Amino acid sequence: MKFNKLLLATFCAGIAASAFATSAFAADYDLKFGMNAGTSQNEYKAAEFFAKEVKDKSAGKIEVKLFPSSQLGDDRTMMKQLKDGALDFTFAESARFQIFYPEAEIFALPYVVPNIEFSKKALLDTNFGKELLRKVHDEQGMTLLSVAYNGTRQTSSNRPINSIADMKGLKLRVPNAATNLAFAKYVGAAPTPMAFSEVYLALQTNSVDGQENPLPTIRAQKFYEVQKYLAITNHILNDQLYLISNETWDDLPADLQKVVKDAAEAAAEYHSKLFHDGEANDIAFFEQQGVTVTHPDLAPFKAALKPYYDEYLKKNGKVGQDAFDEFSQIK
Repeated sequence: MKFNKLLLATFCAGIAASAFATSAFAADYDLKFGMNAGTSQNEYKAAEFFAKEVKDKSAGKIEVKLFPSSQLGDDRTMMKQLKDGALDFTFAESARFQIFYPEAEIFALPYVVPNIEFSKKALLDTNFGKELLRKVHDEQGMTLLSVAYNGTRQTSSNRPINSIADMKGLKLRVPNAATNLAFAKYVGAAPTPMAFSEVYLALQTNSVDGQENPLPTIRAQKFYEVQKYLAITNHILNDQLYLISNETWDDLPADLQKVVKDAAEAAAEYHSKLFHDGEANDIAFFEQQGVTVTHPDLAPFKAALKPYYDEYLKKNGKVGQDAFDEFSQIK
């Protein structure tokens, strides 16, 4: 009997110790970060940095689990999940907000946003950008944490592009997105929408003459194997926003809000560095693979897009004109 009591006491003590150990190391907040990017992409690497930073700086109170490769749906679906409180973090581009507010398309208009510093000022410092973020917060249930650079779109082809004249008649694969289609159309190319999975073979067989994507994508997809010319056309800059659900944000105490915000700012810097460094390395890599890199004068490219800017202004009226006016003042 004494043995049984001793055994029971030992067992109970073990359970208590186990429960204490679990509670001592369990996070107070288990949060989810969904994204389209796969595990080999810069976005995922930056999200890993963010998750580690949050865990370390919160002393383990916050754990962030990553869900890459569109496991939770596309970006539109994940933004809806943030609004509903079903997901805690996701990425989105500023221009992607045009699915809610058409005027946000300005961030993707070719040649309107020349660099990431301009993009940040346009979003964070202008009345247009502040109002857009207010609506995203109040109506879509999302709070902006930080802004990162996510690459600039360039043009690879099966013939050299030394000037806008060389774009004439070029069968250019573009995604089925209005701004990309407009770029191809107004610079004189023949826009050819096509599923991304089909692009390599289409380039290889000359079903299309070229395509446009950020440099890391061109490298990752090995388009340099079937395209020996690359033009630095710098036509659309991609930013990447770190977004948090309002429900999640409001649930965090002030000290942990600061941890998350600071971690997002640090992750955005790391994110941007990955892309900036990668682009410099990519150009050298392409040249080593025998790709000829050209730098056409971009002033005629931008001038050719004016009719599309006029379309934007017609669609968006005063709010669109105000955005253009404010963007033109950014230094």
